[in-house]
Amino acid sequence: MRMSIPLVRLPSLELIRGFVAVGRRMSITLAAQDLCITQSAVSRQIHALEEQIGAKLLVRGHRAISFTAEGERLFRSADGAVQQMQDVIGEISTTGVPRPVTLSASIGFTGLWLLPRLSRFQQRHPGVDVRVSANNGLVDLRRDGIDLAIRYTSPSLAPAGAIQLFGESIAPVAHPSLGIKTLRSERAIAQHTLLEFDDERHQWLQWPDWLAAHGLQQVKPQGVLHFNQYDQVIQATLAGHGIALGRLELIQPLLDTQQLIQLAPALAASETSHAYWLLHGDDHSRDAVRQVAAWIESEAQAQRLRR
Repeated sequence: MRMSIPLVRLPSLELIRGFVAVGRRMSITLAAQDLCITQSAVSRQIHALEEQIGAKLLVRGHRAISFTAEGERLFRSADGAVQQMQDVIGEISTTGVPRPVTLSASIGFTGLWLLPRLSRFQQRHPGVDVRVSANNGLVDLRRDGIDLAIRYTSPSLAPAGAIQLFGESIAPVAHPSLGIKTLRSERAIAQHTLLEFDDERHQWLQWPDWLAAHGLQQVKPQGVLHFNQYDQVIQATLAGHGIALGRLELIQPLLDTQQLIQLAPALAASETSHAYWLLHGDDHSRDAVRQVAAWIESEAQAQRLRR
């Protein structure tokens, strides 16, 4: 039989909010930053909640904290309740200021694919504000207030409900000023610098895989420049610093205007290994979110038809 306490004995929302903030981050320091208060204030909230409940909720180690059994049970319930309040209050806010649609995507995707197209959305939907969050880290869409996200992954790892936008084709590209028409000989590679994207998780985006697939793994280029962001690779290519492996779907406008030239056919295998997927942060999106999502899908469809 479930036991309940009178409403008057329920701990204050301030104490529950502090506990949830700590539980979401598993860090008093980060929770304090989220709540814009001091670490000591958060610690006092946790102690006060433990005293009111009469149970220890957290185990404090030297550099980490963890839940007690009672704390984990309370967090599961409190986190869901607080999240529901966040969602509802966000929807019924009476400030009169429209909530922007927050869209999360990687830095490279944002700079190369999203931003060049965003003006078309603004022309079609001038009353919808969009906030772009460009980062390469994984986020909890609902917890972090993200309405839509675009992620790069394989079909087997794509989250349930994700919508595939388009796949990926990889081929070498260069600026016309380099005077290269094709990249099929050892001499062409030996005379130029290769621009390398340092991402060991995706070997097919790096030169060793491409060279090996074409029997050119023994060729030494004039030099190699390394970058940790893909948009930096393309900026260096546009500046004429060398040859890059182009992610053709992302740089299609640059190929159309001949700012970059494709030097060899795309590897067939790269078209099915990974793809770009659209994720919704909420199953019941508001109208503005649905409009942005529909626009992204229409742009992606146009992209697929062109390849």
